[in-house]
Amino acid sequence: MTDNKVPVEKRERAQELHDILQRANYQYYVLDAPELPDVEYDRRIRELQELEAEYPELVSPDSPTQRVGAAPLTEFAEVRHQVPMLSLDNAFDDDELREFDRRVRDRLNSPDAVEYACEPKLDGIAISLLYRDGVLERAATRGDGTTGEDITQNVRTIGSVPLRLREKDVPQVLEVRGEIYMPKAGFAELNEKARKDGEKIFVNPRNAAAGSLRQLDSRVTAQRPLELCAYGVGQVEGAELPERHTEVLKQLNRWGFRINKEMLVAEDIDACIEYHRQLGEKREGLPYDIDGIVFKVNSIPLQRRLGFVARAPRWAMAYKFPAQEEMTELLDVEFQVGRTGAVTPVARLKPVFVGGVTVSNATLHNRDEIKRLGVKIGDTVVVRRAGDVIPQVVSVVESKRRADARDIVFPDHCPVCGSPVESTPGEAVARCSGGLICSAQRKQAIKHFASRKAMDVDGLGDKLVDQLVDEGLLHSVSGLFHLTKEQVAGLERMGEKSAQNLLDALERSKDTTLPKFLYALGIREVGEATARNLARHFGDLGPLMQASEEDLQEVEDVGPVVAHFVAEFFQQTHAQEEIEALRQAGVHWFPEETGGEAQPLAGQTWVLTGKLETLSRSEGKDYLQRLGAKVAGSVSANTDMVVAGPGAGSKLNKARELDISVMDEDQFLDFLRENGVEI
Repeated sequence: MTDNKVPVEKRERAQELHDILQRANYQYYVLDAPELPDVEYDRRIRELQELEAEYPELVSPDSPTQRVGAAPLTEFAEVRHQVPMLSLDNAFDDDELREFDRRVRDRLNSPDAVEYACEPKLDGIAISLLYRDGVLERAATRGDGTTGEDITQNVRTIGSVPLRLREKDVPQVLEVRGEIYMPKAGFAELNEKARKDGEKIFVNPRNAAAGSLRQLDSRVTAQRPLELCAYGVGQVEGAELPERHTEVLKQLNRWGFRINKEMLVAEDIDACIEYHRQLGEKREGLPYDIDGIVFKVNSIPLQRRLGFVARAPRWAMAYKFPAQEEMTELLDVEFQVGRTGAVTPVARLKPVFVGGVTVSNATLHNRDEIKRLGVKIGDTVVVRRAGDVIPQVVSVVESKRRADARDIVFPDHCPVCGSPVESTPGEAVARCSGGLICSAQRKQAIKHFASRKAMDVDGLGDKLVDQLVDEGLLHSVSGLFHLTKEQVAGLERMGEKSAQNLLDALERSKDTTLPKFLYALGIREVGEATARNLARHFGDLGPLMQASEEDLQEVEDVGPVVAHFVAEFFQQTHAQEEIEALRQAGVHWFPEETGGEAQPLAGQTWVLTGKLETLSRSEGKDYLQRLGAKVAGSVSANTDMVVAGPGAGSKLNKARELDISVMDEDQFLDFLRENGVEI
């Protein structure tokens, strides 16, 4: 048994070990110049652990032994940022970056060149680290910029995050902003281990980093190869920092933070553009993923004068790199049938690594796109993958065309059910005419009906739907409510308990709302927002089913095309019979959704422009309307936000002129997810 009083020599030795290990971490993670061999580092860690075990009074929150060990959490607590974590506006070409520079100089009323800090835009997760008296107190995610999640336990496990700052002249309160990312080498090793263990493979380093940080058990995070790179500060109290952004970063480096070695000071916008070109050439050789360059006015006083709009500072701009492309061979083309009967050609490719993942399939969209590309089976093609979106074939390398290249023959009959494939004048999409006779359409219709945003049938996954249809147990959505326990329990990987859970979930789903029910029916072009508008306008299903196309066009945001699809759907005998069958099975609804959360975009006006890669424009519009926004077709002084995809033109220029905040598609998708939209 030991005394409560720690001998002086033991306390001094513990402090000496603290200093040795802290210095070793700084040399390893920040300077990339380790001096202490791993075996010596491990020996000193063990010695400190033994000291702390013998004298628990020596344990402190900033001890190198305390990175891992807290009990797993049940959930993450919310954190409110004292200084909002703003997002960045984006430039996609040199002209847009020059326009940003022009606006900066105009606002400063200065014809002189502006000095910029240039930093690679790491493809990771933005993080806030709060230090009080030099000791790490809290780590939080960006969240929506105002409120994030407390992930302190997980961040403490990252070796490049200092638990205590190195020097004495630190502010009383210092909030450091940075990016947590996974280096390419660590990502490759993580996935290789997952393959050997038969575990799930991560899609790309960013997803791996995000998943690692959101572990409720910090011991899992500790096993992931994460790094931190600091790029700025937020809240600061009790000290004055330098007045140039690059000098602030150098000060953070002295305090123990890694900063990006590629950082540069550019004397004017031409130097920024040259830096972007040079780093673009080095991009593939960097040990981490980047998706662009961030340019910031280097003077902090000038930053304060420029201020910010909505969610973005006026003094910074992210210049994105072009979508990543690679060449590969088109091995074959298969045709998939969707819920509405759309027949989509899918290119089967010789696997190629592009945009952070190995791609073996890509969309060819439709018959018109095949004709436009002039693509043949056996061709060498260029595949593009931009920002985690579905890969697409963008061009053919005709100089590499093989003599045995074959034409792509679009089917006249459905590859699933054999029904005729029909094309509607003015539509690029060809569709199977089989309806629910087609098992592919039936499967997709049932999956849509049961999805979370529709009837929300818990436990009815895609594979189970496939089994039910393939076994001849399910011929329509109403058939779901006539399944028996014996039928379900007899399927692969299903037992009596799982079968009963599914039947219970189906029973619960019968109690729904009219908007959800309308969305679940799968009417073409009727998303959640349109379903909600239809429910509010007509009040109940009966009047809606009797409505003419003219009546339907009186509904907010319902035009001639949507009105035609809705009227046509309810005129079909099989649709009427299916609705009646659902009613007979006990499905019922309230006219309006009750309760619910306040809509975060209520009162705001948004504009979508350019081509969205991941979503259709109508899907983007539906999501925004669901969050309460009005989606306008033109930009004005009343516009709150513009979402700009590739090809954005005059609307984007107008937004720049009016100083309206602009999101690119990646930011838009992040924003939707942050507000609870599942994509």
